[in-house]
Amino acid sequence: MTHGTRSQGPVADGRHTVVVGGGLAGVTTALALADAGVRVTLLEGRPRLGGLAFSFQRGELTVDNGQHVYLRCCTAYRWFLDRVEGAALAPLQDRLDVPVLDVARPEGRRLGRLRRDALPVPLHLGRSLAAYPHLSLADRAKVGRAALALKGLDLADPALDAQDFGSWLAAHGQSARAVEALWDLVGVATLNAVAGDASLALAAMVFKTGLLSDPGAADIGWAHVPLGELHDRLARKALDSAGVRTELRTRVTSVSRSAHGGWSVQVPGETLQADAVVFAVPQREAHDLLPEGALDAPERLLEIGTAPILNVHVVYDRKVLARPFFTALGSPVQWVFDRTEASGLREGQYLALSQSAAQDEIDEPVAVLRERYLPELERLLPRTRGAEVKDFFVTRERTATFAPTPGVGRLRPGARTKASGLYLAGAWTATGWPATMESAVRSGVGAADAVLGALGRPRPRHLFAFEEAA
Repeated sequence: MTHGTRSQGPVADGRHTVVVGGGLAGVTTALALADAGVRVTLLEGRPRLGGLAFSFQRGELTVDNGQHVYLRCCTAYRWFLDRVEGAALAPLQDRLDVPVLDVARPEGRRLGRLRRDALPVPLHLGRSLAAYPHLSLADRAKVGRAALALKGLDLADPALDAQDFGSWLAAHGQSARAVEALWDLVGVATLNAVAGDASLALAAMVFKTGLLSDPGAADIGWAHVPLGELHDRLARKALDSAGVRTELRTRVTSVSRSAHGGWSVQVPGETLQADAVVFAVPQREAHDLLPEGALDAPERLLEIGTAPILNVHVVYDRKVLARPFFTALGSPVQWVFDRTEASGLREGQYLALSQSAAQDEIDEPVAVLRERYLPELERLLPRTRGAEVKDFFVTRERTATFAPTPGVGRLRPGARTKASGLYLAGAWTATGWPATMESAVRSGVGAADAVLGALGRPRPRHLFAFEEAA
């Protein structure tokens, strides 16, 4: 299958869709519509595409604002990588393997691993859990029973959204240690919340899909190049070759009904006429742009909370970590990735610490974070003890994701609004997924599908192939 050229060219009647927002949701919407032969204009206020998954220059380093990973079960994001011809630049592990260092244990006995075998679910994780040194024998047995109970939950049951995951785990015999050493290890990174603050519906979705659906579902993938290469440069190339008009540094000031029943989209110096408009922007921005009557309760968008992610970046004068990444217990450090090659660093090693659910630290001064994290890295990685820190800096995303709190499910709107021709996309919309790159791409596909249905256009088969793989 070849991608990159428009399948049918612009439609004869000149149907035109404006997509507001050039993050993953907006880029996906625009590509999907262009592939179906719709004329598309994509408007983005920033000077680049990629939304909250982007890169910037710091001296000679190319730095990602945050470490992003995806899983083999993220079929929509994998479709996106294929569509922009970037899949080879963000490979998946052959098989799930997560090194887990517990700083409270004596050196030499700190390493545990979560890995899978080539066996059917749930046996694929059985041997790894049986040998996992960070849980007691009793905890390991209870984890297995909780996993089976989780597998039995019906994700369509709205009652799950009202409960918190932490209470459910406690009711299913999970100790505080099991929550720290297993459930939160995965959950904090995927949900951006600890178990007690997370909706059971979203947590169950993550664990059922990632760990209990297919043996390879949780294999981890990440970009081996800067994120900007995938989400900006390659995305822009794909949009250009699909015939999308992309305007950067272009903020939409208002959207209103036009005289002919379509939409007028106001940007500085120009009014665009459109048959359909997709808002692929954060929930607060969508709320401010929505015309009167587009949603029954637009204020609900403002009730969808946000959660921060902090990234701590450390450049050493030598190699201090032999693995591509690890995660830690008994330490404020969560996940640590080697970004040396991806950043273009020629000497030494560059580590990025991804700190989710960082409400308590997001506004801490750099000096305070340096005092906290450098000694922690020395405790975890013996080779750092004689190494010189060449650079230390932080990136902060205060509204990195929507907060996956109990009850958030009823606040998340679908792609369609009550205003004909006006649609919503974004990781925060009702995709069933937490705020991930996967959710963003799925929302874009959903919005494009709704637009195509309204315009009476056929769905391109290749676009929806990932749904069958899910």
